[in-house]
Amino acid sequence: ALLYPVVLRLAGRLAVLSADLLEANLEMMEVLGCAVAKRDSDTDAHNYRVTIYAVRLAEHVGLATGEIQSLIKGAFLHDVGKIGIRDDVLLKPGKLDEAEYAIMQGHVEHGMDIVCRATWLQDALAVVASHHEKYDGAGYPQNMPGEEIPAGARIFAIVDVFDALTSARPYKGPMPLWQVMEVLAEGRGTHFDPAMLDCFLEIAPELFVELSEYSTGQLRGAVQAINERYFSAAPEAVLA
Repeated sequence: ALLYPVVLRLAGRLAVLSADLLEANLEMMEVLGCAVAKRDSDTDAHNYRVTIYAVRLAEHVGLATGEIQSLIKGAFLHDVGKIGIRDDVLLKPGKLDEAEYAIMQGHVEHGMDIVCRATWLQDALAVVASHHEKYDGAGYPQNMPGEEIPAGARIFAIVDVFDALTSARPYKGPMPLWQVMEVLAEGRGTHFDPAMLDCFLEIAPELFVELSEYSTGQLRGAVQAINERYFSAAPEAVLA
């Protein structure tokens, strides 16, 4: 009984320290992702949007909480390896030639090397390593086919292409939504997991309209709410 108040104080202090550690880990993830987005002549908004798209699709297909946590990390860090790609390739406005494309593909291995150095981020590897794999096995770097590709990476492949096509970039304008939907449908069973693609096409139009109205600050707030839901409510997320 005499020790009970001490135990309560220690437990409270541990909870505060755990929350601070989680916040630091989440901030590190966001800073890494946004730093690469800035270098890639992109905006932070891309990372926020693809994270929201990916989580909404993951929820729609019933992915487990732990897998969604990994997906969130991978979504933010999917292109972190581009920090190792030289500027004349990364920032080239036109189409890459064969040699340049081979160099660009190296961003996956660079990303794996970066992410595996932080214990808390290692489960992001599923997306970082496999988001350029294709359902028919024609992707890179390992030519994985079908369900050998981690579920998070199959989800992310869909939303990454969707956001790239619907967004304006320094070298292109946005593609109309109807045309993007057609492009995605053409990749059914080749580039994309058919079942997951069908689920995304169900929610994509409404979700696109919703996020189109968000400022970058609102997108960031939406992602912070997602992090609160999937990490802060789960103490084990700090140590995982």
